[in-house]
Amino acid sequence: MTNNSLRETIKEAMKTAMKAKNSEELAAIRMILSKIKDADINARTSGNNDGISDAEILSVLQSMTKQRRESIKMYEDGGRDELAQKEKDEIAVIEKFLPQQMNEVEMKEAIQKLVGEVGAQSVKDMGKVMGALKTQYAGQLDMSKAGPLVKEVLNG
Repeated sequence: MTNNSLRETIKEAMKTAMKAKNSEELAAIRMILSKIKDADINARTSGNNDGISDAEILSVLQSMTKQRRESIKMYEDGGRDELAQKEKDEIAVIEKFLPQQMNEVEMKEAIQKLVGEVGAQSVKDMGKVMGALKTQYAGQLDMSKAGPLVKEVLNG
């Protein structure tokens, strides 16, 4: 494993938060590392003893932000603003480890490029394009926003 892997970056951020006595950030980073460790353990059951890849870590981070966004909505709907704020603070920490998100124009360009690369002809090939997007642009785009754009591009 390389020293500049995402896993190492997160561990270094934990050390920095410990030295700065930033308890909220430290708690969020420990939670991230715990989720990664869970994913590592799950990967071992399928024969991967090296731990999950950076792309898989990005996927874990994205699902963590998605879960928190859903919780924020529920907390705000329930008038629990303090809990919603805690989730927002956790998202801010998680997003430090995610790459810059693509805007809609960049997403369309990436989709059009991949449609050509995978030879997608119609909406029936949407799965191929989505799979390639997830692999090549892990963490850089919101897959829930990508789906409709892929359909749009494939429908021409």
